[in-house]
Amino acid sequence: MSLVENFREGITSIKANMLRSVLTAAIIAIGIMALVGMLTAVEGIQQTIDTELSSLGAGSFDIDSKSYRGGSREGKAEKRHPKVTYREYRDFMERYKYPGTTQSLHTWVTGGAEVKFGSEKTDPRMTIRGGDENYILMEGLNLIEGRNFSNSELQYGVNVAIIGNEIATTLFPGSDSPLNQSITVYGSRYKVVGVLEEEGGFGPDGGPDRTLIIPVEAARKLEGRKGSGLWFTLSVILDASTTPTEMEVAMEEARGLFRTVRQDPLGEEDSFELERQESLSEGLEEATGYLRIGGFGIGFITLLGASIGLMNIMLVSVTERTREIGVRKALGATPTKIRQQFLIEAIVVCLLGGMGGIFLGLVVGNVISVSVLTTAFTLPVVWIAVGLAVCVTVGVLAGLIPAIKASRLDPIEALRYE
Repeated sequence: MSLVENFREGITSIKANMLRSVLTAAIIAIGIMALVGMLTAVEGIQQTIDTELSSLGAGSFDIDSKSYRGGSREGKAEKRHPKVTYREYRDFMERYKYPGTTQSLHTWVTGGAEVKFGSEKTDPRMTIRGGDENYILMEGLNLIEGRNFSNSELQYGVNVAIIGNEIATTLFPGSDSPLNQSITVYGSRYKVVGVLEEEGGFGPDGGPDRTLIIPVEAARKLEGRKGSGLWFTLSVILDASTTPTEMEVAMEEARGLFRTVRQDPLGEEDSFELERQESLSEGLEEATGYLRIGGFGIGFITLLGASIGLMNIMLVSVTERTREIGVRKALGATPTKIRQQFLIEAIVVCLLGGMGGIFLGLVVGNVISVSVLTTAFTLPVVWIAVGLAVCVTVGVLAGLIPAIKASRLDPIEALRYE
């Protein structure tokens, strides 16, 4: 029999055992869907995050207060360091003049704010951040209406705000413009001077769409009203033309100057944290790697069960078609041709299930990635090819034992089989 005839015979055999074949193909489809769906979602989310990080330029680094975890390092108990103060950050910013750098001092105020305008109000889980004139640049955000903070607004901590897209659409439905309107947060009124472009939500705070940005000095005033201390972060952004070597030099110069500002003793560890943005990308890569392993694990377990079911169907098929095998051998079919026939039948079942699983996986994976982030449609060609290769492999492994059994049947005994 030719390869085409074997495929036709495989389809005929599937039709003859429709229920068992469909159930087995469905199990295979679920396994492939889990594999392709998980990897598609991870691919889409990672591409979006990488795009957002790349929008920050060649690189940037952050200077933060040092977290105390109560552990030890090199056999010594971790030392608790005082939080970096606002004045220390300002002192550093005035003295740090490395060429091609832009600095942004910002802080997270709260993730549980309710923003009001007249009778309208938002969900009580809006984020308030304090930022300067470079904060929008640092975050890679764009304004669709209005302007950035002015120097006088930043200097005197004027109550003005740039609001996220979701806040704007909630408080100002229809065609009403939010600009120059006064909104209320924690009893304080802020004039809206800008509206951010829609970004899509990511993380527990919902992302920029659910964020209200106010001047850093205004955030310090709000700190006293809330009764909680602010944790500031200084981000240093380097030009896109900056080389990795220049990045290292800029970081070391910043480290040395900040140690001077903090009056860290010679030979002692830094009393602050200095971290590159690339480390965030590496952390995300590690997290997505675990998700990929999880997708492979779920897919493997499901496909293992499907392959056992497929093997059972093929063994039953060999038994039911014993006389047919005997006739073909009597007419000159070689053991190789018989093995080929049953292997192809198993592969056909797997491919039918696999194609259905790939389609469902693409749909599910893109739905997940869009629900987490606003991503474009992702078509992971590599993982689709992997899925098809896995289907063929499962088909060969599941059909191998039945195919060998069929090829070893004695033609005379097979013809006598009732």
